[in-house]
Amino acid sequence: MSICRRKTAALAACWLVMFCACAASPRYISRRAVKGRPGEFTFKEQVGVASYYADEFHGRPTAGGEIFDMDALSAAHRTLPLGTKVRVTNLENGKAVTLIINDRGPFVQGRIIDLSKGAAEKLGMIENGTAMVRVEVLE
Repeated sequence: MSICRRKTAALAACWLVMFCACAASPRYISRRAVKGRPGEFTFKEQVGVASYYADEFHGRPTAGGEIFDMDALSAAHRTLPLGTKVRVTNLENGKAVTLIINDRGPFVQGRIIDLSKGAAEKLGMIENGTAMVRVEVLE
């Protein structure tokens, strides 16, 4: 291997290591596990970072088939069954909202739930865009 190729390979390896080290990671995620049958959720409570989505998806179909209304009280979650009722509490200001999971997401590493704009407004997180929250499954 020529010196030029070795330098290029070494530079690429350094870049890859630096990129992986700087990749976004969750600030804090915890789950209180609950036994469940296959297909059921595996936790009653989850703590982590929430974000919200709005304009770009307003009027489009959700994973559940209904039309997304950014002003409604709904959310996207990766694993909870569609139709699950949850209470989301903003741990930074204590505000809480009850909503329904009707979509899949978020698709950003380190986030546990994507709220509709209406839910985010009730939680007081519009200005920051994200917030540390607790998601509790209501039975």
